[in-house]
Amino acid sequence: MREFDPTSNDVGDASDTGGAGDLQLRKFQKELSAGTVSLALLAVLGAADEPMYGYQIAKQLERFGDGVLSGKQSALYPVLRNLGASGLLDSHVEPSVSGPPRRYYHLTAAGRTALQDWSAAWRATRDSVDSVLQGLMP
Repeated sequence: MREFDPTSNDVGDASDTGGAGDLQLRKFQKELSAGTVSLALLAVLGAADEPMYGYQIAKQLERFGDGVLSGKQSALYPVLRNLGASGLLDSHVEPSVSGPPRRYYHLTAAGRTALQDWSAAWRATRDSVDSVLQGLMP
């Protein structure tokens, strides 16, 4: 099975080895991850003591995301750019001793507010869905 890429529009087709069920699962994962990846990125940066660059952010997502949010590091950059364009992140470039310059990201005041608001919305949604699933699933 291919690695899940939260920014990809490719959900495969029914001819994939998993068939239509696998196709529907990938489509559901893509739709579900659309907002959760942004929330997770804000959370990682909100917990950081200092600005972080993409690789550091990706490693934190792998470490704490139980593999659900891990994927290609390059998939994070479009989300980071969108969050920056929305005014939720700020960034700056610094030279690197071991390679090309690195772009470091940190939350803006609006980003901290969004993290609080989105976290509350996530918890309410999660609790509501959990209640429905627990009430209906054996």
